[in-house]
Amino acid sequence: MLSPESAVTVRATLPVIAGAIQEITARFYDTMFADNPELLRDLFNRGNQANGEQRVALAGSIAAFATALVERPGELPGTMLSRIANKHASLGVTEEQYAVVHKYLFGAIVEVLGDAVTPEVAQAWDEVYWLMAETLIGLERDLYREAGRGWTRATVVERRDETADVASFLLRPDTPMSFRPGQYVSVQVTLPDGARQIRQYSLSNAPERGDWRITVKRVRGEDAPEGEVSAWLHEHVRAGDVLAVSAPFGDLTLPEGDGPLLLASAGIGVTPILSMLDHLAATGSSRRVMVVHADRSPDAHVHREELADLVAALPGATLHRWYEDLPPAQVGDAAHAADHVAAVGRADLSALDLPGDVVACLCGPLPFMRAVRAQLVELGVPASGIHYEVFGPDLWIAAA
Repeated sequence: MLSPESAVTVRATLPVIAGAIQEITARFYDTMFADNPELLRDLFNRGNQANGEQRVALAGSIAAFATALVERPGELPGTMLSRIANKHASLGVTEEQYAVVHKYLFGAIVEVLGDAVTPEVAQAWDEVYWLMAETLIGLERDLYREAGRGWTRATVVERRDETADVASFLLRPDTPMSFRPGQYVSVQVTLPDGARQIRQYSLSNAPERGDWRITVKRVRGEDAPEGEVSAWLHEHVRAGDVLAVSAPFGDLTLPEGDGPLLLASAGIGVTPILSMLDHLAATGSSRRVMVVHADRSPDAHVHREELADLVAALPGATLHRWYEDLPPAQVGDAAHAADHVAAVGRADLSALDLPGDVVACLCGPLPFMRAVRAQLVELGVPASGIHYEVFGPDLWIAAA
């Protein structure tokens, strides 16, 4: 909790800081990477820096945290902090790096705002930063204690080309580790220029299977920077190769209990949903599960048959699919008894019979998740019962 004096100052200056926060984060990254190029080369995602998404996400998280401190004293934004801490842990972020960030972030604040940063303003926002930093450090310390830290070797047991742009890799880690359905691992690769870049990939099978499976979509460069790591994995990795991977992390995991679930995905966002369904099938669950998936077309739907098979194996599950491009002969086609809907267009949840106590897990592109969340809230699902996972920087926070 902020001290009373700092709370007054932060409340008064929040509009100014928030108005300049993207300029501040841009200056912050530029100066930090100029002085510490190894951070950009070996820790931060160069693609997200190039397209500006990381600075937007950082700006959003700082503004959201400060707003919570002054508007809801004593109530930290736990979901946001948990998501950030899990991502940091998967990267191996250290406590010492928070001091480095502090140095360059506050240098950027002074550069952008100039004389507006009085000693009182600097002290108040310093308090905000270290409250957020210490909270994250504590969360990450707990995650490291539970899951471990650093990198382990994982041998590629099998590679399968699922579509032209998607490949799955079955991994066998040297050190056996368990995970919770829905979690991801980081994969670190050494690129031709010597950079050791890191990306996160959801585990797309059940913990009970022993080996880990990741499903990697190659990121093409039409509207964004080419995916350096996804391209390298697609071009170079075959059965028998060894990858450096982290322990599993991530806070979007299969909700406990036996209450009803809605598992909604789009595109490659199906991967954590597959892990949850695979676990439910492996444990013989009779839980009521409504599975929603949206995609460009049946051919683009990765693991389409596997998804239908998993739903068919669960007595309480139904599958509802929407495709933007669906041949007329396939509209309403049910290849499996549980596959109730194959419809044209975007996902429409209005026809689903949603129980009042349903818990929803969403994964996919941000526009899809926003649209599904809005539908769920309109249908009476409380916001506290809707959880999501994003690939890359959390731009939802930035837009909130």
